[in-house]
Amino acid sequence: MTTTRTPSKISSTLLFALPVLLAACNPTSDKPPAGPGGGMPPPEVSVITLQAKAQPVVLELVGQTAGSRETEVRARVAGILQKRLFVEGTAVQAGTPLFQIDPATFQNQVASAEANLAVAEAKVKQARRDQARAAPLAAEKAISQKEADDAQSALESAEASLKQMQAQTNEARLNLAYTKVVAPIAGVTSTAVKSDGNLITASDSLLTTIVQTNPMYVNFSLSEADVLRMTQQLSSGQLNVPGSTSGSSVTKRSANGSLGFTVKLKLADGSVYAREGKLNFTSEKVNPQTGSFEARAELPNPDGVLRPGQFVRVMLGGASRPNSLSVPQRAVIDSPFGKIVFVVNKDDKLEPRPVELDGWSQGDWIVTKGVQAGDRVLVEGFIKAHDPGMTVKPVPYLAAMPGAVPNPQGKPPEASANKSQAAPK
Repeated sequence: MTTTRTPSKISSTLLFALPVLLAACNPTSDKPPAGPGGGMPPPEVSVITLQAKAQPVVLELVGQTAGSRETEVRARVAGILQKRLFVEGTAVQAGTPLFQIDPATFQNQVASAEANLAVAEAKVKQARRDQARAAPLAAEKAISQKEADDAQSALESAEASLKQMQAQTNEARLNLAYTKVVAPIAGVTSTAVKSDGNLITASDSLLTTIVQTNPMYVNFSLSEADVLRMTQQLSSGQLNVPGSTSGSSVTKRSANGSLGFTVKLKLADGSVYAREGKLNFTSEKVNPQTGSFEARAELPNPDGVLRPGQFVRVMLGGASRPNSLSVPQRAVIDSPFGKIVFVVNKDDKLEPRPVELDGWSQGDWIVTKGVQAGDRVLVEGFIKAHDPGMTVKPVPYLAAMPGAVPNPQGKPPEASANKSQAAPK
């Protein structure tokens, strides 16, 4: 049976066959280089060569801001609240008048106390005159000794009464001054608890509160496990904290009163607060409810960017790990046996290595066990190369990374030399 081909089918066949024909006619055409034995070439992967060096250590914890001073403003005397003298929510200086209590009653008390004081002063003057007359008469035996003693006693009693009246007068004047309630500290006021016309009593004397926001405090906690681990690393020399001595605890102050750590804050929107603070307090005992050490940092806040009650991320810096290794986050793989990395050996073959990690340093994992300086760690190319023993073509990882040594060949120099000598000529 004869098969008839249409022109369209013939054209399609020629189009598909054309590249094959051209390749056969042109033996010098470009072809991917063949691997050993004519197979596929080894996949290209990015690696870094590790080098031990000092790595900064940053602890990131959850904290909450609080005013460095928070004061309740209370009335010291009872009376009718006449007027509020400040704008709620504004900054005030220490001594700024905030409220005025009706002073009429206290003005009358001052007038009465001053009158009693004047009477007491007059009695003292009279007693002094009587004693002055009695003294020479008693010396000449013109009067009895009892009369002289009575004159002296009257003078002493009058002087004591004068002191009492002076104290009462001072108290009355002080109470009159207390009718004008002033700010005890500088800070930002809250809302007024009492409005004009309310009766202020001794049991209900709260008027408002003032919070000092410059400097600002940040309260957070350090877990007991973290403190124990850091203290052990400090004692063994695996961790350096400025101001600390070997064998000391990370929660103890040094001789100059410093705790050695610097503090930065990461705000809710992910931005980092521009000003740096310091750690100024750590508790000496563990909180039994949380199982952690309470801590506090102090930061300058002249612009009022920080507000009391904000939740922030506290980044404790200033510490470092001498002679430590770090790898990028993408180089670490989760396996059923824990964290592992792939190391490219001197024969350019992949070797899985279980590793132990201990925190972050500038976005990279710090590795405490499993790799050593000079190892080439696979960073990119896991899709193409993920089988142990697989031969790969290592190239340097271009991203800047602390602890990585740029190597244009992606392999140790001695390995490169051995490889070139073994290559067929």
